[in-house]
Amino acid sequence: MKSESLTCNVFVYGTLKPGEANFAAYCQGKVIAQTPAYTWGNLYALPVGYPAMTEGNSKVQGMLLSFNDPQILHSLDRLEGYQSQRAAELNEYYRAFVMVYSFGDRFINQAWAYYMTLAQVKQYRGIKLTANSWTGKLHDGVSFRNN
Repeated sequence: MKSESLTCNVFVYGTLKPGEANFAAYCQGKVIAQTPAYTWGNLYALPVGYPAMTEGNSKVQGMLLSFNDPQILHSLDRLEGYQSQRAAELNEYYRAFVMVYSFGDRFINQAWAYYMTLAQVKQYRGIKLTANSWTGKLHDGVSFRNN
């Protein structure tokens, strides 16, 4: 039996959520628990077809995924364009610990989450999502035409 201390928690808000584009390839069959949750930040839709979260004070809705194997972070880091030894501005996202809460405002756990800097969001011409929830099926009604 694996120790609970080896559990790796990751807060996801975009393509890694169940039902989204990257869940099956990166998470399916590896997730031992998934809980609807939120953390604090600002959420943006990017014209490239996936979202970005920046530091902020809005409730960003997503899913807390728990894995038995912390090595999952290696494949997620590759997907998110993150290398810890690389200069921050050369990463697409950076990984940081966040506090994660239930929709009833109860603290659940700490988890890793992937952030993008506001400067990078602006370079991508991201649009802030007022609903603070993203799905690849809807993109919060955001149109990127003529932007």
